[in-house]
Amino acid sequence: MDQIEGPWCLKINRAGRHVPVRKLFSTISRLGNGIFWYVWMLALPLFYGKAGGRVSLQMLAVGVVGHFFYKFVKSSTSRPRPYTALDEVSDWTPALDAFSFPSGHTLHAVAFTIVMVAALPSLAWILIPFTMLVAMSRVILGLHYPSDVVIGAVAGTFFAGCCLALWQ
Repeated sequence: MDQIEGPWCLKINRAGRHVPVRKLFSTISRLGNGIFWYVWMLALPLFYGKAGGRVSLQMLAVGVVGHFFYKFVKSSTSRPRPYTALDEVSDWTPALDAFSFPSGHTLHAVAFTIVMVAALPSLAWILIPFTMLVAMSRVILGLHYPSDVVIGAVAGTFFAGCCLALWQ
């Protein structure tokens, strides 16, 4: 797999050589690590009342399930991050743990976005681009392979879909 994805990782990671790109995606990645989503979880009940509180609870539920899922899969697969496995890939920001598969940032960003947009479609204009930037940041920063991000997005979609179906 690394032989197929390695060249793509390197090409995408090279964008981080440009300081403004690296700073932008490092910031996006840090925000996607939780703070962006936690602020939304706290703000939704304040601005949308009971409906916002329900969305925050859904986000909490899907976040907890996603967290345990990606931690289990990461420890089971132990796939090294691209910057450790590929000599030419740079780690433009510190990793939170040693393994790359799947991308927890992407899993949570996709899951939270789907849950929020399902209830509050007017927020799509900010959430969808932010989620796409989070996913891109993981590869640009040398922390994930493209397949880590894709599987993270698929898992996030699955968990959000299950949450929405069960919550009705």
